[in-house]
Amino acid sequence: MNIRSTTIIAVRKDGQVALAGDGQVTLGEKTVIKHGATKVRTLSDGQILAGFAGSAADAITLFEMFERKLKDHSNQLVRAAVEMGQEWRTDRYLRKLEALLLVADRRSTLVISGSGDIIEPDEGVLAIGSGGSYAMAAGLALLKHSPLRAREIALEALRITSEICVFTNNRISIVELP
Repeated sequence: MNIRSTTIIAVRKDGQVALAGDGQVTLGEKTVIKHGATKVRTLSDGQILAGFAGSAADAITLFEMFERKLKDHSNQLVRAAVEMGQEWRTDRYLRKLEALLLVADRRSTLVISGSGDIIEPDEGVLAIGSGGSYAMAAGLALLKHSPLRAREIALEALRITSEICVFTNNRISIVELP
């Protein structure tokens, strides 16, 4: 799936977890229709961070579904993600949804896709969306070679990405675990 028009990054460092997203909404290949959209949020009374890349309407549906899965599984992120991935992959309606979810709690960071993929990074950075590769590269470099905190790494990685990726801007929203 080729998701465009956003970049979401999660950074985990020294017990801190931050998730950031840019604000650009692109219509088709050429038109920016919004600059300040919020694509990251907290779930489960602030215990879970979540962001999306892809269709906003599809992502809202997936956020609601994921929140139900979290409630059904006592806010166990991995268990809820596996259940959601299975249902998303097998349900005829849900299979058509075009979005990716990036979720994190105190222990895990995961990408959930409609093909049933549940991916956890090897290191403390994971990114999705059109600028995901750029953000991940910048985030990993900053994680390994700077004293910056998780929040600062996420912000700077997205700023760098916004200078490279035409589908990513520098109006950044960020959420953190308290």
